[in-house]
Amino acid sequence: MLKYPLFLKPVMQEKIWGGTKLEEFGYELPSEHVGECWAISAHPNGPSTVENGPFAGMTLNEVWDKHREVFGNSEGDVFPLLTKILDASQDLSVQVHPDDEYGLEHEGELGKTECWYVIDADEGAEIVYGHHAQSKEELKQMIDSGDWEHLLRKIKVKKGDFFFVPSGTIHAIGGGIMILETQQSSDTTYRVYDYDRKGDDGKPRELHLKQSIEVTNTPHVDPELDIHTDKENNVDITTFVETDFFNVYKWDVSGVATFTADAPYTLVSVLSGEGNLIIDAEHEAWIEKGMHFILPNDLKSWSINGNLEIIASTPGKKLTK
Repeated sequence: MLKYPLFLKPVMQEKIWGGTKLEEFGYELPSEHVGECWAISAHPNGPSTVENGPFAGMTLNEVWDKHREVFGNSEGDVFPLLTKILDASQDLSVQVHPDDEYGLEHEGELGKTECWYVIDADEGAEIVYGHHAQSKEELKQMIDSGDWEHLLRKIKVKKGDFFFVPSGTIHAIGGGIMILETQQSSDTTYRVYDYDRKGDDGKPRELHLKQSIEVTNTPHVDPELDIHTDKENNVDITTFVETDFFNVYKWDVSGVATFTADAPYTLVSVLSGEGNLIIDAEHEAWIEKGMHFILPNDLKSWSINGNLEIIASTPGKKLTK
């Protein structure tokens, strides 16, 4: 039985739009253009490594493949979730992701539904979230003509905002924004527009207009969210979203707070603060800003003592049937 957390070493991903703000979490960065911290990942393009216990040195995908009991014997060929922290020092490309059916047929991997918690944002920072086209024909026409001003829907954001981004949603994170992203474990992205930027090879970065038009939800409709906060002893638990793919919560801990597992496993990312994760009277672990870990299936309850802001996620309804 595994009754303690799996602490994970993140993977840093360099991006043309990245910066250095991820240093705030205590990470060593390989360059001044690090855009993504793949914090809890079993994706082959950047798997996290377990840092403690009998699985130390194994990648998360190896633990998933060889020790499925850690995850309550959950089904599925791949570990289904991926947690990232993104530092957008410049605008990301305008993009869209496919759903599972399209992704598996055309790319050989899952589609990508995701969500964003805004860790920080410069004043006036904004995202692209959705579009104004009313039909596929109008969408294609506006893309072909480069009428981005009228096509793209822009929204100003601030620290603490939350956005649910289902597959098929045109979107882009703007410069000056740092987010924690919870998503399906997929790396399929279709670029719609990239401000005519050039890649490291000096050529314009590839666009995927045919695929983008095929997978984009038209017209755009904002998803209905029931964001609410429940106050319990020494913790405010905010429910952001509960979906087929993932459930995402924020734990604002002040003092000693006790939790009970309601899923086969829980992904945890500490955004600020420090304290102790208490498993039982004899076992506890120090946790602080920048740490990421998974609470396994055998761990049915735990306590946290300290002052911390945490994002936690669990597999959604589709993955726990």
